[in-house]
Amino acid sequence: MSEVKVFEVRGTFRMGDEPRQPFTRQVPATSEEEALEKVYSDLGSEHGVSRMEIQIEEIREIDPSKVEDPILRRLLGVEE
Repeated sequence: MSEVKVFEVRGTFRMGDEPRQPFTRQVPATSEEEALEKVYSDLGSEHGVSRMEIQIEEIREIDPSKVEDPILRRLLGVEE
């Protein structure tokens, strides 16, 4: 079984006629590809945007101690 890492994904997405909306997501995943799929799925579900409307600018692995979401920190076992 692969080790779970934390990836930070940054980019923008289009919602209708509005200007592009920036986003940053921190997601647990075993690979960059898995993290990317999670972001596509989450943004599509939450905002009703297609993959073609999402532009990824950066994806990078981050240290679990840098995670901002308290729920994700707890799941990763990072001390407060």
